[in-house]
Amino acid sequence: MVSFGYIYKGLCGMARAPRAKNTMAGHLGAAVVAGYLYGEEAPGLDPKVYAAVERDLDRVMRGEEAFWYDQEKAGLAIPDLFKPLPKQPPAPGAGEVIAKALANNIGRTRQSGHNVIFSALAIRALHDHPEHATPEMVDGIRKLIAGFDKAHPGRGYFGRENGWKNGNEVTPPGDDDVPPYDSLQEMAEVIVAELTRSAGVRRQGFGGLFHLINHAAALIELANYGHGDLAQEGIPAHRHHLRLWKCLPDVGGELGALVKADKPPTDPAYWSRTKSVQWSGWLTHRIKTLYGFAIVRGMIKEPARRAKADAQFLYLMA
Repeated sequence: MVSFGYIYKGLCGMARAPRAKNTMAGHLGAAVVAGYLYGEEAPGLDPKVYAAVERDLDRVMRGEEAFWYDQEKAGLAIPDLFKPLPKQPPAPGAGEVIAKALANNIGRTRQSGHNVIFSALAIRALHDHPEHATPEMVDGIRKLIAGFDKAHPGRGYFGRENGWKNGNEVTPPGDDDVPPYDSLQEMAEVIVAELTRSAGVRRQGFGGLFHLINHAAALIELANYGHGDLAQEGIPAHRHHLRLWKCLPDVGGELGALVKADKPPTDPAYWSRTKSVQWSGWLTHRIKTLYGFAIVRGMIKEPARRAKADAQFLYLMA
């Protein structure tokens, strides 16, 4: 397992993130929470794997991947994000407070699903560990989620000639082969099928398959932790997220073809890989998506489909 102390540190990082005046600063604390929860979702691995996850969480907390967080603007160094909050007795209803904030923005795609991803991580963590649900902790996370109320859907790269476009500037075509889905089970099946089919296609933007997986996992976890109606409200925004991503061209010819990791992350030997050969923001995305993929994969019962998805997931791990 991943050491217990990381979940509290990650929650502190999320609660202090609003100081940065940038919702994406929540990435750092959320990655640390997700790293701890990955240990819960993947018990029984070689202890060297958990030690490697902890190594990456320590790197996040040292500030090795900082482009979401302006330390000068926040007036707070990244390591200080993760320090303990003032001691307070916990208060009941943390999940409801966060869910209420999310209800104001879950109906539309916001920053590649980060509003849902951050909320679900915090709701699970504070449900399972209510001793951390102090008023200051919960209010900080509430402010983080409320910051997405007017956020755009994210950005996508449309090649050298067309550059980057905000999701509000993009209208997905009607024939994009994205099937309708109205349930969390259907959503998980569509995302696993898309991973299996398209992981080797180099698209850049809207969070890529990393965030499509994590967005789906977050909706599943909302339902698992008592917010099924809210999760249902978020399914259309997830489908729009997928459709935006599928609008993106294959830029492999411009940026280079994608490659796979040669070993799965459940193998200790995999963790000699400390940086990506092809993805930006990978220190936090790798950890978060190990957790998210475990959640989505758990919805798929057929061993053969799981095995195919596992093989294609290695494109994200390289």
